[in-house]
Amino acid sequence: MALNSLGREIPESYAGRKLVPYGDPYSITPQGKVAARRLRRVNPGASKLLSSLREAIEASGLKDGMTIATHHSLRNGDFLLNRLVAEIAAMGIRGIWIASSSVHPVHAEIIPHIKSGVIAGFQCGVNGLIGEMASRGELSCPIVVRTHGGRARAIMEGSVQVDVAFIAAPCCDEYGNMNGYSGPSACGSLGYAQTDALHAACVVAVTDNLVPFPVVPVSIPQTLVDYVVTVDRLGDPAKIVSTTTRITTDPVGLQIASYASQVIEASGLLKDGFSFQTGSGGISLAVSDKVRNAMRRGNIKGSFGCGGITGYFVEMLEEGLFDALMDVQCFDQEAVKSIAKNRAHQEIGADMYANPFNAGAVVNRLDCVILGATEVDTSFNVNVNTESNGYLLHNTGGHSDTAAGAKLSIIVAPSIRGRLPIVRDRVTTVTTPGETIGVVVTERGIAVNEQHPELKEELIRRKLPVKEIGELQREICRVTGTPRALEFEDEVVAVIEYRDGSIIDAVRRVKE
Repeated sequence: MALNSLGREIPESYAGRKLVPYGDPYSITPQGKVAARRLRRVNPGASKLLSSLREAIEASGLKDGMTIATHHSLRNGDFLLNRLVAEIAAMGIRGIWIASSSVHPVHAEIIPHIKSGVIAGFQCGVNGLIGEMASRGELSCPIVVRTHGGRARAIMEGSVQVDVAFIAAPCCDEYGNMNGYSGPSACGSLGYAQTDALHAACVVAVTDNLVPFPVVPVSIPQTLVDYVVTVDRLGDPAKIVSTTTRITTDPVGLQIASYASQVIEASGLLKDGFSFQTGSGGISLAVSDKVRNAMRRGNIKGSFGCGGITGYFVEMLEEGLFDALMDVQCFDQEAVKSIAKNRAHQEIGADMYANPFNAGAVVNRLDCVILGATEVDTSFNVNVNTESNGYLLHNTGGHSDTAAGAKLSIIVAPSIRGRLPIVRDRVTTVTTPGETIGVVVTERGIAVNEQHPELKEELIRRKLPVKEIGELQREICRVTGTPRALEFEDEVVAVIEYRDGSIIDAVRRVKE
């Protein structure tokens, strides 16, 4: 075992590779070149269209021990990964690694295939029962949790080699041109699949909406696609929404949103050219609503909204409050409809969105990002991967990417959740390092990282409830009591990879 710079004990090797301990957010410099894929040739008259998913798996050359990838733009409405793994199992293929952009609760169907050895491990984050069972020691499979930008980086540098990418294509022609804008499984942006299409050894487009050539517009082109196969249904787009898309009406949430919006105004960033990202939760949307009103009052014209896009950001675009939306993933059907018709609603890939190892990601251009948290500690480190019971239940997403890129990252969270304090002496798991977090906002007060002394002074001048984070933690614990420390076994069930490939923490089996 080795200690990283945050004092977290990590294994020296895991899942067959030597690990690099986390040092700081910005110092690792990439080496080498972008991973190449083999050249291929398709002659005139040749058909890419295959008759079944099994035929596509056979044509791809998938064998024991290889790595497959899917995207999660259909989120908890995705049908493809479950069906794909079931077919792979029926073909007798074993030891497969999953390198999807995310695995969701709907994918609990693949658990028997983990137990049987069809699936060897995950080169991606997992949401829900798979992580919980791994945390209890009921599943034995390595899990490497990556950020959205970190996944693109890993594939492009070759540390994750995708043998076959199966891309759910809601609209596709027989030559492989595709987009996510129309069809019964329309999901909008295919941003997470773009890196897979560029770098996988074989690319299979899977569609439930085969249309005449050519698809217009093209999100992923025919030049990257080896085979096309149709299925009866890719997924249920109504289940793209993973959390609320309505502004909270809870008084605690509204108080947090009020404080957060005032922090943004006090920062001096809310001016012409303002760029902004939030999540899709009720508090985040309430912050967006207050920022929207402030932009109206000040006649402010923003540059762009970013990230997973909701209908609320679509309204801000259509109102003229932003020049553009940079969309790696649509969070609801309003966003899906918008990206199909509005050229200012721009589809981007995960590489462009958040990869730290390119010539400049979009997150680097963010003024402000609003982020959630399961826990925050007195060093401003944030946990979004494990619950306070120690179970691995959530992917990192773009949390660490946006915090590292934005001028100001703001954590919004209630001070107490489930009778437990959100602010701790030490988070259960570090997802995002405190040095990239600017402000923590709860209904009980605002804590400002010492890296932003001018902002702290301005908030105090405006008579906002600024508190030292240690003071905030003690105040909350006087209400909740100090939670009992969790106990863990030595067994590592997952590692949390920071966006640059270093290991920021390890998740261990919970001692029951």
